[in-house]
Amino acid sequence: MAVVVSSLLSSPVRLFTPFRVQLAVRGRITCLRLSSQRRCTSDTSNLSDDHLSPGLQKYKDLQNYFKKRLKAAYRRFSSTQDHSVVCGHHHVYFIEGDGIYRMDKSRRDPEQVLNLEQVPGGEDKTGPERGERFHWAVQRIRLSPQEKHLAATLKSNHREEPRCVVVRLAREKSPLDPSNIILTLDNVFSFEWATDEVMFYTSLEGLRCSRAFRLDMTLSGSRITTVYEENRPDVFVEVALSRDRRILSINCNSRTSSEVLLIDTTKNSLVPHLIQPRQQDLLYHVEHWRGWLIILANTGLGQEYQVVQAPLSEPSMLSWVSLFTPGPGNVVKDMDIVGDYCMLVARTPANELVLIVVPLMHPKKAYTLPLPSWACAIETKKPGLADKLEALEILISSPVHPPVPYCLYPEDGLLLSHSEDGFSPENQDNNTITRLQACSQDGALVPLTLFSAVPVEGLRPAPLLVHVYGAYGRDLCMDFCPEKRLLLEQGWVLAYCHVRGGAEQGLSWQRQAREDGKEKGVEDLYTCLQHLFSLGVSSPSLTALTACSAGAVPVGALCNRHPHMMRAVTLQAPFLDVLGTMEDPSLPLTMEDREEWGDPVANQKHRLSIASYCPLHNITPQCYPSMLLTAYRGDARIPLTGVLKYTQRLKEAVHTHFTTNPKQEQKSAPNIVLNIQPGLSHFGPEDFELMMEEEALNLAFLYKELSLEPPRRKRKRK
Repeated sequence: MAVVVSSLLSSPVRLFTPFRVQLAVRGRITCLRLSSQRRCTSDTSNLSDDHLSPGLQKYKDLQNYFKKRLKAAYRRFSSTQDHSVVCGHHHVYFIEGDGIYRMDKSRRDPEQVLNLEQVPGGEDKTGPERGERFHWAVQRIRLSPQEKHLAATLKSNHREEPRCVVVRLAREKSPLDPSNIILTLDNVFSFEWATDEVMFYTSLEGLRCSRAFRLDMTLSGSRITTVYEENRPDVFVEVALSRDRRILSINCNSRTSSEVLLIDTTKNSLVPHLIQPRQQDLLYHVEHWRGWLIILANTGLGQEYQVVQAPLSEPSMLSWVSLFTPGPGNVVKDMDIVGDYCMLVARTPANELVLIVVPLMHPKKAYTLPLPSWACAIETKKPGLADKLEALEILISSPVHPPVPYCLYPEDGLLLSHSEDGFSPENQDNNTITRLQACSQDGALVPLTLFSAVPVEGLRPAPLLVHVYGAYGRDLCMDFCPEKRLLLEQGWVLAYCHVRGGAEQGLSWQRQAREDGKEKGVEDLYTCLQHLFSLGVSSPSLTALTACSAGAVPVGALCNRHPHMMRAVTLQAPFLDVLGTMEDPSLPLTMEDREEWGDPVANQKHRLSIASYCPLHNITPQCYPSMLLTAYRGDARIPLTGVLKYTQRLKEAVHTHFTTNPKQEQKSAPNIVLNIQPGLSHFGPEDFELMMEEEALNLAFLYKELSLEPPRRKRKRK
C-alpha cells in the first residue's frame, strides 16, 4: 500500500511484511521499524568471551533436533506467494539467491540483471567474526517509468545501513555485464524514480533519515543534490510515490506531527511544494487522484484518522474537506487509491480486519467488505509499470496461516481468492482463532487473539506462548511464521496481547500508554494472563512469554511483579534499562525516545513512572522464571551494557533468594541464559542457517524449561 499509518509516527518500513523464505526474513522481526523501536548505541569493545552464550550447552541436542524440524517447516511453505515480483513494460523482474533476474513474454530462460557477487563492498567474502560468509540480500526494487534504469537496495549481514545499486537496463537479450552498474549509493533507506533520469532518495545518517537527495543521470555521469534537510532530531524523512506515479512526496514525520512536500512528476521543474506546515499532534499522509489530493489525517473525532480531500493547487489544511469518517470504534490502519476508489484497511471494535471501499465520486456510498475470520495481517502489492490500476492485489495471513492472495475489484464489490489450486486456509486447517477481551484495572477492554488446535474449553493441559509489544503506536506483529505454525501443530496455544502503547484500537490506544502512562501496558499484560487462566487456558507452569525490542519492557516488569505467572521467557534484542537510557542524552536517539518513555531528567513525574516499571531497576530477590535473552553485539539500537547489567543483577537476585531461603532449595533454580551473537544488527541474522539456529534454540529452551517432550514424527507404515 502507499502508506502504513503507523509510519506517520515513525519510519516508513512496512508494517505488513511478506514472508519470504529465500531471503530468510524473520517473522518475529520483519515488522519492526527502524524508527519505531528502541535504538541506542553502547561501547562493547571491552566485552570478554565470558559473556558469550554461557549455559547454552544443555540445550544443544534439542536445538539440533528443532533445527531439522524448522528447516522441514520452511521447505513445506517455500512455495508461499509473496509480492517480490516486479512487472515492467517489457519484462518481469524477480529475485533469486545470487541476484535479480528478468524475463519477457517470449523468453523461457531468465537473464540476470544484477549479480550480487559483483556489487562493490563484498570483496571480503567472510564476515569479521566466526568466519561468517559475507552476502548481500535484496530488499527493494524500483523501476524507472520507461524501464531504462533499475535501482535496488541491498542489505548485508554485517552492516546496518543498506546500499543502493543503480543499473542501466539494456533492451538486448544478451546477459548484462557488470559495466551496467552505473553507481552505488551507501546508506539509502527510501528511494523512488520521478523520471527515467531522476531519482529521489533519503539516506540513513546515524540511524536517522534527515535529508532527501535528487540523483540526476546525465550523459556525462551523475549529479547528486540535496533537496531537503530536516533539523529536528525527532523527525524521520522518507520519499514515496503515489499509486498513479503522478506525485512523489517527501514525508517528514515525527511520532506526533507530519509535514509533507509534493513533487509533480509531470512537470519539468520537479520542485517540492509544501502541503501543510507542521502542527503539533497533526498527522497526515497524502495520495493523488485526478488532480486532487486524498489525505489521511487524524482530524477525526478523538484525533483519529479520517479521509479528507483538497485540490492539488490549494493543498493546505484550509482547503481540506471531509470525505469519509469511520464509524464508532472502527479505526483506519492504511489507505490506498485504486482507480476511482479509496481503499481503507480498518480494525473493528472486535479487533477484526476489514476493507472499507470509498467511491471517490460518491463517498456517501462507502461500503465494508469482511475478510476471512483468521485475517491478521495484510500486505499489498505495489503496482508495476504495466499493471492495471482498477484492482487491488493483497496477501492475507496470520501467524499460523501462510499468505493467501486475494484480488479486490472495488467497482463490483468483489474480493476473490486467486490462490493456486484454490488453496484456502479455511478448508485446509482445523485451527481455531478466538478473539477475546480482558478488562484491565481501569476498565479498558484489552483485545486478545488466541490460536489453538482445539476450542478454548479443551486448553487446560496445553502449553501457552504469549506475545506482546505495546510501544511506539505499532500493532503487534502477526505475520505468518512457520515456527508458530509448528508450535500450533504440536498442541501449543498462541496468545497475542494487544496492550496499550500499540495502535490496535486507534491513536488513542497509543496515547494512553505514552510517557507517564506506560504503566498501563504492564497492567494490560497482567490482565490478559489472568483472563486466559480464568477461562481455563493452560496454567502458569505451562506458560511462556516472548517479546522483542521494546516489548521486553512490559514482560520484564511483569516478571518483577508476578514471576509466578509464567515458567519461561524468551527475549530478543531486549530493551531493559529504560531509566538509565532515558537519563543519558549522549546516546544518539534518547532525545527522540523521550516522547515515548518520558524525560526523567527534567520531569520528576516521568522519572517516578519509569522507575516504577523499569525491568532493570526493579529486580528483587525472588524465584524468577527461566529466561533466554538473545542480544546482538552489532546492535546499534539497544545498549548491550543494559542487557549485561540486567542479566547479572537477575542472576544475583536469584542466587540471593535461594541462599537466604533454604526451604526454596527443593525447587530448582531458574536458568538465566544470555546469548550474545556477534556481528549482527538489531534485526538478527540475515543468513538462513544462523536464523534457523537461533529459532531452534528458542524452541529448545521452551521445551526444556516447560519440561515438555519434544514432538516426534509419526512413522509411516510399510
